[in-house]
Amino acid sequence: MAGPTEKTGTAGSEETARQGRVGNSYVYGVVPADVELAPEARGVGDPPQPIKLIRHGEVAALVSDIVLDRPLGRPDDLVAHQRLLDDTAAEVPVLPFRFGAVVTGPEAVVEELLGPNHDAFVTALKELEGRAEYVVKGRYVERVVIGEVLAENPEAERLREEIRGRPEEATWDARIQLGQMIGEAVAAKRDADTAVLVEAVAPRCVAVAVREPTHEQDAAHVAVLVETGRQAEFEEVLDGLGERWAGRVDLRLLGPMAPYDFVTTRGQGE
Repeated sequence: MAGPTEKTGTAGSEETARQGRVGNSYVYGVVPADVELAPEARGVGDPPQPIKLIRHGEVAALVSDIVLDRPLGRPDDLVAHQRLLDDTAAEVPVLPFRFGAVVTGPEAVVEELLGPNHDAFVTALKELEGRAEYVVKGRYVERVVIGEVLAENPEAERLREEIRGRPEEATWDARIQLGQMIGEAVAAKRDADTAVLVEAVAPRCVAVAVREPTHEQDAAHVAVLVETGRQAEFEEVLDGLGERWAGRVDLRLLGPMAPYDFVTTRGQGE
């Protein structure tokens, strides 16, 4: 009798644990309470889970059910999280939460998030009404920026000539020194060009945030919050800068997207 009794106890524990996992809610962000969801909206999970709204007063949380039977963080999960928020931001104001915000169920969404932060959420959503975030990315044309560095730095040009046509092992120190010189010079150019970009677009934006570079050849990486009524004016300025930098910097405009750079919510900080 001991064997079956132990087996039954283990099975019961597993079932209890499973039931404890399925009631969790994954929170994507907060929107106005009068928002209506598209029936096809999906979020994280395998398979991707339907999105639901949990309303409280004038705000609502975008959530989906989640079973915590595996770690979050797969590429598909990250993409689903961002896609849902960006698609939402294209239609209505949204306060995005960082990836991985999970609470213990719908009641906790209200008691821990929406209730205590209701008024702050309402204020933040009103501030975002009629505004959208965009990201401007500039990438140097490598041969052009390297040419600029060599033309402006005689020591770098001397090192390049020193290693030209010689074996790598015989010029190792010179190669390292040249690489450091070029890296520092490109970083200085990035700072200067980012300042030019910010100065040009700032008068057409509500706010500007400089992001860290994501590539060694980045010329600029800037997030902007733009009023939708001034979007054409903003893009015109950006087009002019793109023409000015043609052949030297490739500019890309990404968005609209959720205002990740201009919103701090309780869900982001926890």
